[in-house]
Amino acid sequence: MAEHEGSGAHAHTAPTGFLWKYVFSLDHKVIGIQYYFLALFSVFVGMALSLLMRFHLVWPAAHVPLIAGGVMKPEQYLALVTMHGTIMVFMVLTTAPQSGFGNYLLPIQIGAEDMAFPVLNMLSFWTTFVSLLVILAAFFVEGGAPIAGWTSYPPLSAVGDMSGPGEGLGQTLWVIGLAIFCLASLIGALNFITTTVDLRAKGMSLMRMPLTVWAWLITAILGLLAFGVLLAACALLLLDRMAGTSFFIPGGLVFTDTVLAAHEGGSPLLWQHLFWFFGHPEVYIAILPGMGVTSHVLSNFSRKPVFGYRAMVGAMLAIGFLGFCVWGHHMFVSGMSPYSAFAFSLLTMTIGVPSAIKTFNWLGTLWGGKIQFTCAMLFALGFVSLFVTGGLSGLFLAQPTLDLYFHDTFFVVAHFHFVMGVAAIFGIFAATYFWYPKMFGRMLNETVGKVHFWLTFIGVYCIFMPMHFLGMVGRPRRYADLTGVNFLGPLHSVEFFISIAAIFTIAAQFIFLFNFLYCLKWGKKAESNPWHGTTLEWSIPSPPPFDNFAGRHVQVYRGAYEFSVPGEAQDFIPQDLAPEKVGKAN
Repeated sequence: MAEHEGSGAHAHTAPTGFLWKYVFSLDHKVIGIQYYFLALFSVFVGMALSLLMRFHLVWPAAHVPLIAGGVMKPEQYLALVTMHGTIMVFMVLTTAPQSGFGNYLLPIQIGAEDMAFPVLNMLSFWTTFVSLLVILAAFFVEGGAPIAGWTSYPPLSAVGDMSGPGEGLGQTLWVIGLAIFCLASLIGALNFITTTVDLRAKGMSLMRMPLTVWAWLITAILGLLAFGVLLAACALLLLDRMAGTSFFIPGGLVFTDTVLAAHEGGSPLLWQHLFWFFGHPEVYIAILPGMGVTSHVLSNFSRKPVFGYRAMVGAMLAIGFLGFCVWGHHMFVSGMSPYSAFAFSLLTMTIGVPSAIKTFNWLGTLWGGKIQFTCAMLFALGFVSLFVTGGLSGLFLAQPTLDLYFHDTFFVVAHFHFVMGVAAIFGIFAATYFWYPKMFGRMLNETVGKVHFWLTFIGVYCIFMPMHFLGMVGRPRRYADLTGVNFLGPLHSVEFFISIAAIFTIAAQFIFLFNFLYCLKWGKKAESNPWHGTTLEWSIPSPPPFDNFAGRHVQVYRGAYEFSVPGEAQDFIPQDLAPEKVGKAN
């Protein structure tokens, strides 16, 4: 792929009215901010649901606010589990790192004026917004939200309201909302890929792209391949529910003494294969942008080039490829052949190799650097810590014999929250503290940000590390009330500790929210390059003008991480600084 001259002209002119400037904007920067605020709203909804769950697990007989009837019923608890997982995975972890920061920064970092398809970009956001509304509507219909979990395994999710509360209209809305989200993600993925391939500035070869751009590109490719499969699965599930088909419903099922005579020949395992063929790449759709941000931030604040740039690119490509080869490790308990289980186990262990390459290269980037402990740097270091911790527990779950025991326990809950959940959230925080000055033209308060970091970092370890030990002793997941499980009685104090830690950690996020909103108006005004970065976004004003580079055709002369170059007046060389000016900058 050759880089292209400039970036072409904007396909649209600067809007003047409020509606077209801030609501139905075609500007990639406005759309990125819209995605970010959608994710910000969603994460507080998701945290509220998790708080209700943790409250109920410790005090199951207590009256809970916002719960119909006062005392939470098992089906209401399962509805919270389902909606918490759905909102966090799709509306936060998938949306903020890729669609939020990617939309805002990818065109600027490659020297383009906008995304390749601005109208599709706008439609992608509003389609995502509609999907969120449809999913949230499940709370307010008769029967309430679905209880089938964020994976919605058939036949529970396929046969309608006879399978339980929430499995009527609530489950139908869930499936439709997810299908709409898949469509939005496919549109966005095509836009990201086309923009990166076609709109790179002169001199911006593939090996000169920032690692953030590589991460967003690979994530877009994963999304293009994975969300199409989930969209098809949702269509088939909707047909089973509403058109009488039997893709996932086998014959002879009995629900409350009623035999489902109208269905035969379907396979619940087919849904599992389709869902997890999407589901494991989804882990990397959530985490790869965080890896790119972490690499970028660690290099910037250790004032060193990324250690092993080409190896980092190769590792991300390998992770993307292998991510499509390991979906079966989610199905070890489904009765698969031991030979298939061995193959999936081997491939799962193999994907740890590129992950380890990235980890050691992060350490190599830090080694000997002039480390600056800004908020962005702290959250990037926290990302590395959480990713490694979650990855280590994954080594156990990759063994079929161990997974048979751990699969339905809190050990798995701890694992995926570490490696996919809070690690990705820390990547989002690192990106927020790093690019907030560029996006909003103001600086976040670093002191308040560091308080937020330490409370959050300690809090998430206090929440999820004890869950590993609960899983080891067999604490099952999806149980709404454990008071009747006698062997878990002595561990009630651990549940109490986790819930208290969750309350404090969630409270700490309001510190971030205050810092974010307060600094929008009253924060210190940001310079164009407050972090002394090398990539193209730091060569333009903060916030950037409508067409990013004010009509200037950008040319790139070097890679993205030229820090601490011997003999230079500054300890960095911007990508677009002409060779004849190198060494003369003050």
